[in-house]
Amino acid sequence: MKPFSRPHHDDVLVAGAGLLGGLVLWAVGLHTQGGRPLTDAWVLVPLTLMAGLELLRRTAPQTALVTGTCVLVADQFTPGSLATVVMFTDLVYAAVVYGTPAAARRIPVTTGLITVGMTIGFYAWFRQPEALLIGVVTGLVSFAPATTGVLVRNHREAAESARLRAEQTALLAELDRSQAVAAERARMARELHDMVANHLSAIAIHSTAALSLDDPATTRQALSVIRENSVDGLAEMRRLIGLLRDTSGHDEPTAAPTLAGLDALIAQARTNGADSGLYFALDDRRAQDGPLPAPVELAAYRIVQESLTNALKHAAPGTVEVALAHADGLLTVCVTSLYGDRPGPRAPGSGAGLIGMRERTELLDGTFTAGPESAPDGTKIWQVRAQLPADERELSA
Repeated sequence: MKPFSRPHHDDVLVAGAGLLGGLVLWAVGLHTQGGRPLTDAWVLVPLTLMAGLELLRRTAPQTALVTGTCVLVADQFTPGSLATVVMFTDLVYAAVVYGTPAAARRIPVTTGLITVGMTIGFYAWFRQPEALLIGVVTGLVSFAPATTGVLVRNHREAAESARLRAEQTALLAELDRSQAVAAERARMARELHDMVANHLSAIAIHSTAALSLDDPATTRQALSVIRENSVDGLAEMRRLIGLLRDTSGHDEPTAAPTLAGLDALIAQARTNGADSGLYFALDDRRAQDGPLPAPVELAAYRIVQESLTNALKHAAPGTVEVALAHADGLLTVCVTSLYGDRPGPRAPGSGAGLIGMRERTELLDGTFTAGPESAPDGTKIWQVRAQLPADERELSA
């Protein structure tokens, strides 16, 4: 059972105004029709009932309209009150505006058919042009408020749809902003990790060696490596700060590293890994057909850089080989190192490097794998392998 709903305060005002107006008209003796079987006092009955139905114009509009129609018919047996007729027109309007969508479509059609039927019927009955006035009055009482209600309802629904679209647009804009912020934070995290992790790892390893070995020569050499990596790391940090302060809208810093700097990167790794028994080799099999797209060169450089950093942290003594190949529109980057325990100091790892390399590869729609494998001679190795689309057309597609 539907719970009782209190009338809207505006409906109470409408009902009160209609009832008061009807009482004033009844008091002065102003009626809408004469020669009816019931006396003037009976006018107050449909007037009071119609005023009571106005209280339901929002909470039960269809019930109020059906009942109000019956009350209006009963009012035809009395001298009639203009207030009763006006309140009925308001019930028709309210049934369209506040009723169900089906009722809002059905009521204008029904009232239109009633208006046409009343016009034709009374004209055929009286055979007088004045009979057309009955059709006009019927249209004013029923069809006109129904069509007005349709216009108001359509306007409200259009305004509500516009509001919902505005809210959805604002929500989508906020989602886009959040995604853009998250993507930019991830890019900054990758840049910060790739720029600084290599230098900090070398500093950690050599500072541990300097503290654990009581040898002035070894300590001096370790401090030299620490200073070199500190200076390089500071330069990288300044470049990153410059990137964050750049308002030109570039996606990458203007001085982004390329594969042309791999020789210097390998040389630095040789210096940092000498005390750990690590040797570094570069096998570049790319054809000399010009530079690759800038995003590809940056991603490949960072993948090699992070792989070398991981080798300095975890690789067993031996050769760390960096191999590059460019064929069939793909740049293949492969970094291989011995897998196993090693003596001497080691720097801790967080796993963020592998995540960053994978993200860089996926951003270019490439493939990335990393993990232990068995070499043809049975040796356990750790291999990082990335394949990056190196065709400008594929990157722009």
